[in-house]
Amino acid sequence: MKIIKIKALEENSNRVLLTRKGQDINAYIHDKKQLAYVHERLDQKKEMVLLNQLDHQVIVRILDGVDTPKTSRLESARKAGFGIHTTLNDHDMGMVVVVNCGVEPEECVAFAEGLALTNYQFLKYYTSEPDKKYKLGEIHLFDDGLTNDHVKKLDNLVRGVYHTRDLVNEPLSYLTAVQLSVEIEKMGKEAGFSVEVFNKKKIESLKMGGLLAVNKGSVDPPTFSILTWKPDRAVNSCPIILVGKGVVFDSGGLSLKPTLDSMDYMKCDMGGAAAVAGAFYSVAKNNLPVWVIGLIPATDNRPDGNAYVPGDVVTMYDGTTVEVLNTDAEGRMLLADALSYAKQYDPEVVIELSTLTGSAHIAIDKYGIVGMGNASREVMDNLKESGEYTSERIAEFPFWDEYKEQLKSEIADLKNIGSKYAGAITAGKFLEHFTDYPYIHLDIAGPSFNKVPFNYRGIGGSGVGVRILYNYLLNRSL
Repeated sequence: MKIIKIKALEENSNRVLLTRKGQDINAYIHDKKQLAYVHERLDQKKEMVLLNQLDHQVIVRILDGVDTPKTSRLESARKAGFGIHTTLNDHDMGMVVVVNCGVEPEECVAFAEGLALTNYQFLKYYTSEPDKKYKLGEIHLFDDGLTNDHVKKLDNLVRGVYHTRDLVNEPLSYLTAVQLSVEIEKMGKEAGFSVEVFNKKKIESLKMGGLLAVNKGSVDPPTFSILTWKPDRAVNSCPIILVGKGVVFDSGGLSLKPTLDSMDYMKCDMGGAAAVAGAFYSVAKNNLPVWVIGLIPATDNRPDGNAYVPGDVVTMYDGTTVEVLNTDAEGRMLLADALSYAKQYDPEVVIELSTLTGSAHIAIDKYGIVGMGNASREVMDNLKESGEYTSERIAEFPFWDEYKEQLKSEIADLKNIGSKYAGAITAGKFLEHFTDYPYIHLDIAGPSFNKVPFNYRGIGGSGVGVRILYNYLLNRSL
């Protein structure tokens, strides 16, 4: 997929005219009968009108009025891009021009974003090109309110989401922890950020007990990847750190998950790691002047004969002892080591993303991200604002210290799970123990993977996390 800005309309190009009700589109439809037909359909409260010109197609798409809040209009425009995709594909359009006929440039960008994200497919494992492969390969934007830079940044952001979706959709048969690090290194070379990978021997020397404990049941070694983007003109003197959970497959370990609707899609349990990598890709490709570090601990969680077991006591990277009561609460074990490791950087803030708890998924389903933390009100509000702008919304949960009571152990400093109540919050409080800096925890368990198609977020890996992080860092860099 390629998104570019054009300066002129070619006569026979397929095009989508974005407009609002009552806007004049006469400059783009010259035939009086066709214009009358369009107005007739719009008077019938149709949102879309198709004009088949035989050698090209013209589609008129009505967007929401300006009385609708901006964030709602942008999401509506993305969904309009999703909604029109089937029509474009049915007519075998390899290229389409999105023409601004009286909407805001941001809405034009959002429409193209929704269309491009809808066009994503993961077809790697088909042995021959499937009939269902989409034809659309290019989106051209014709909008005097946009610069080439605006459109290039959109293109790079979409590519970042594509990379993230690819990673999430890869099965463990390909994407081991080692291969995840290799893929991130490839992304770094393409985008311009640096990647350092710790192998198992290095991880052992650092005594990252949480990561090593989860890895004990695996035949594949763990990795710990450090991503760095530090441009000379960075606006921040202390880094913003992004931490992503990299469990490339989660069987639950000896606390084995049931297969139906639980384990069968657990290749997505590295969605946080993938989102961090995708955000780094977009930030670096768009050369944002902000210093960012990424930390990605990675392993799979399997029930081999040497796997860690309920009742074990694990000594973590920072020396904390943890009583393991459930080996399926593994993400917090390796994330804790990464959060402790982050202390050495004196971060401005640490934002951690993880497909961490079923409790978060149950609470708000796929419609948002569960968020909590001890960072300043300003940081959380800015993140939530980015969530509203991108429609990767944050539902903020309380983070009261009373929830720590559930994590008290009789034999160690902590236990790795609380009671059956408030599981998403107690998981966050467990992780907070390993921080001494402003911290935000984002649980993306609900929206990270779609078993059935869900608008422009698609089927399989949604790429959630990339766009909210990118927008937050973009705003921070201004």
